[in-house]
Amino acid sequence: MEFLGFLLVPMILLMVIVAPIWIIAHYLTRWRLAKSLSDSDEKLLNELRQLADKLDERVGVVEKILDSESPHWRK
Repeated sequence: MEFLGFLLVPMILLMVIVAPIWIIAHYLTRWRLAKSLSDSDEKLLNELRQLADKLDERVGVVEKILDSESPHWRK
């Protein structure tokens, strides 16, 4: 019985002090990692930006062609 009393105090300290700090630190670390982009996400984002630039350039060319062939097409 005395042995259980001896373990009771460290177990309570572990559950009241160490465990909550450990859990909070764990989830803060997860949150910080999730906040940054992974390498594959960064690569995909760059590819999408390049694609958007190409599409913007193509739309500009189409608008110039339409302006020259039909000046009132925007109305």
